[in-house]
Amino acid sequence: MVRVIIHLDLDAFFCGVEEHRDTSLHGLPFAVGGQPDKRGVVASCSYAARKFGVRSAMPMSQAVRLCPDLIIVRHHFDDYRAASRKIMEYLNTLTPLVEQISIDEAFLDVTGERNAGKPLAETIQHTIQEQFGLPCSMGVASNKLVAKIANNIGKSTASKLTDGAPNAINVIPHGNEANFFKSLPIRELWGIGPKTAEKLHAMRIYQIGDLTKLSQGELKKHFGKLGEELFFRARGIDDRPVETNHDTKSISKELTFEVDVREEAVLLKTLRQLADGVGRQVRKQNLQGKTVSIKLRWSDFTTITRQITLPQPIDSDAKIYQSALEIFHQSWSKGRPIRLIGVALSGFENPIQQLSLWDAPISEEDQRLQNTLDALKDRFGESMIKRASDLE
Repeated sequence: MVRVIIHLDLDAFFCGVEEHRDTSLHGLPFAVGGQPDKRGVVASCSYAARKFGVRSAMPMSQAVRLCPDLIIVRHHFDDYRAASRKIMEYLNTLTPLVEQISIDEAFLDVTGERNAGKPLAETIQHTIQEQFGLPCSMGVASNKLVAKIANNIGKSTASKLTDGAPNAINVIPHGNEANFFKSLPIRELWGIGPKTAEKLHAMRIYQIGDLTKLSQGELKKHFGKLGEELFFRARGIDDRPVETNHDTKSISKELTFEVDVREEAVLLKTLRQLADGVGRQVRKQNLQGKTVSIKLRWSDFTTITRQITLPQPIDSDAKIYQSALEIFHQSWSKGRPIRLIGVALSGFENPIQQLSLWDAPISEEDQRLQNTLDALKDRFGESMIKRASDLE
C-alpha cells in the first residue's frame, strides 16, 4: 500500500492566536516579539507585515524601519501552547500516527484512512479554521521529505496570490516525486545549507534535478555520508516513518538582557532562576540528566558553551545551579559584560536515581519542599512562589 503522509503547518501561528485573542488586529501589519529599544526580536509577523519585508527572527528595530506603522504585540506563550495542544489532540483523533515536530508543525501518516489525501487535508483545514480560528497549510505526498517540501512550495506560491494566510494544500501524487523536485532550487532540499549550496553551484548544480545526473559514488566523493543521502533525496525517496515518540535530548532556559550586565550579583541571580526553570521542566518530564552546560554571549556577540558531566544524573534545582555556578566561575572574568546567559541539562537517563557512595542524595525534606513548590507553580503559575533573593 502506498503511504499517504500529510505535513501540516499552522500559518503564522503566534499571529493567528493573537488575532483570535484580538480580532481588531486582523489584516493589520503587526509582529509578536520584544520592543525595538530593548533588543527585541520578531518571533512572528502577520502577512500584512510581511508585505513590507518584515520576517521572523529579524531585530524589531529593523522591522519598525521597514514598516513604520508596525504594531508590536507582547507574546502570550501559554495561549500558544494551549492552542497547539488542542490541535494536536484533534489530529490524534484522525490517526494515532502523529509526529509533532514543533509547536505549530506536525506529520500525519493517514495511510489507509478514509478519504486519505486531498479530501482529508481539506477536512482538517476546515475543522482547524472553524473550531480553533486558525489557518493552516498542508503538503500531501508518499513520504515526509516530499510532503514537507510540497508544503513549503504550496505556501510560497499561495502567498503571492493573497494578502492573508496562504491556506495552501499541495498534493504530489505517488510516482511524481522526482518530477516535482526537478526544477526546484537545490536549497529547497533538506541537508543543503549555504556552504553545501556554494559548493554545488561551483559544480554547476543549481536545481534538485541536476543532482540526479551524479552517481551515488560521485556524490559520496564530494560530500561524504551527506552525498549518499542526497542521492536518494534528490529523487524524492524517503522511507523514514512518522515517529510518535521523541526522546528529549536537552532542556534549556536562557535570557537575553536588555542592557549588557557585568554585575556578579545580577548574573548569579539570573543563573539561579534559569537553573530553577530547567529543574522544574526536567521533573515535569520525569527525567534526570548528567550533563549541565551554560551558554554565555559577550557584548561583541561572541558566544561560548561550556559543560560538565556528573557521575550521577540529577533533577534538583540546587544541584543544577551548583554545577552551573562552577562552570560560570571558570568561564567568566569579573566585570566582563554579558549579553545572554543560559543553562541546560542533557544526557538523560532512567529517572530512578542510583546513588554512589560519594553522592549526597537530596533529603526527604528538600524533596517534599521541591514537590510542593512544583505543585503550587503548576496550579497558580510561575510567579506564585519566589525566592527572597528574587524580590526587589
